[in-house]
Amino acid sequence: MSRRSETAEKTSAASVSSPATIALDHGQRTKIIYVTYIIATLDITWMFLQFSVTPYLAKKLGFDTLWFGYLQTTVGVIQLVGGPLFGRFGDLFGARAALSLSCSATIAFFLLLAAANHPAMLFIHKLPTIFMHVLPATQMVVTDLSEPDKRADALAKMGLCFGIGMIAGSTLGGQLIKHYGETFTACVGAAGSFFSLLLVLQFIPKTTKIAAPESNTKTNDNKNKSVFNMGEITRLMKYPGVMRTFLIKIFAGLPSGVFQVMFSIIVLEFFKLDPEQNGYLMAYFGIVQMVLQGGVIGRLTARYSENSMLLLSVGVSSLVGLGQAYMQTVVQLCIVIVPWMFSLSMFNVITDSILTNSVPSADTGTMLGLCASVQSLIRTIGPTIGGFLYVSYGIISMGLIQFFASFAVFFYLLQQHRSKPDERRE
Repeated sequence: MSRRSETAEKTSAASVSSPATIALDHGQRTKIIYVTYIIATLDITWMFLQFSVTPYLAKKLGFDTLWFGYLQTTVGVIQLVGGPLFGRFGDLFGARAALSLSCSATIAFFLLLAAANHPAMLFIHKLPTIFMHVLPATQMVVTDLSEPDKRADALAKMGLCFGIGMIAGSTLGGQLIKHYGETFTACVGAAGSFFSLLLVLQFIPKTTKIAAPESNTKTNDNKNKSVFNMGEITRLMKYPGVMRTFLIKIFAGLPSGVFQVMFSIIVLEFFKLDPEQNGYLMAYFGIVQMVLQGGVIGRLTARYSENSMLLLSVGVSSLVGLGQAYMQTVVQLCIVIVPWMFSLSMFNVITDSILTNSVPSADTGTMLGLCASVQSLIRTIGPTIGGFLYVSYGIISMGLIQFFASFAVFFYLLQQHRSKPDERRE
């Protein structure tokens, strides 16, 4: 069976259980999606602005590598709890409510960061992150308003937003810290998040769920269920292929995630870059991300099957691990960044697309919340593991672990690929 016909069957099945809440024409959907991309870009800008503040503020307040790892772990635990619940909240109460909650939490986050003058405050300012899920919420909107067979390409464009936000946030953060300090930079983040909130209230509809009239009864049943109903969240794992994809997402994503959450410390201590240089490095990250998402990943996902692209991303990730293990200079780091960004972006886009296409459209928010919880799980255990590995064995240990873990997953997927070959899209 071709990929296109499989997608059509999933679309038909999903429409039966989706809430019939609104009817938008193509022009309206396109407008909302573009505004959603702008909101995502702004949120990523403020996120990287925060990345420019936290490591240097933590060092100023006396944090060493291990305690910075504990700080990152705190964020992971909080968002691990909040991710699935937030996704369920979005499915029940709509996109506008979900995004408004996230933007409001981001404002509180930056205001607490601006007031941080004691080590304990760095932990306290992380509490609003339980609701800070703007990126999964924007992914939910794009997922709801895009056709299932074009979903991977639509989600890939979120990576273009990521690249723009990374460049703007890192460059702006580095310059603001250099000239005005951490407190003023955090206040800029709060003001920017307030502007994002205004965009949400002005342009995002109450709900973005599109469905057939037959699902009204199902919708009423769904509305009566609680956000905290864990059975409704975990039942998604019973859909075919979902548990397998989740395990792949965790096992293959953990080593790369460990390096990712430790990256700011590696840049600060191993490569010894100052805030301004770190901002330029993050801008380079963003340029690479934009080129890959805008000119490479979208075309590949439109031409080849998701399983083939998943295999490719994991294979490249294993080679990236070797590069990370043995790099010594900033130039070598810049070379490794290109395949690293490709494998990371492709892996996340494809696994998210596979998972959201595996469940009814009424549950895409919950599924994206679960996807976000995987990243939160990595951020929960990653800093502790990364801090231990970096202090005890150096950067080489993280790279080699990524190589062996990704190679094992690549071998498993290759065996699956050979036993059930995928067809190229027509």
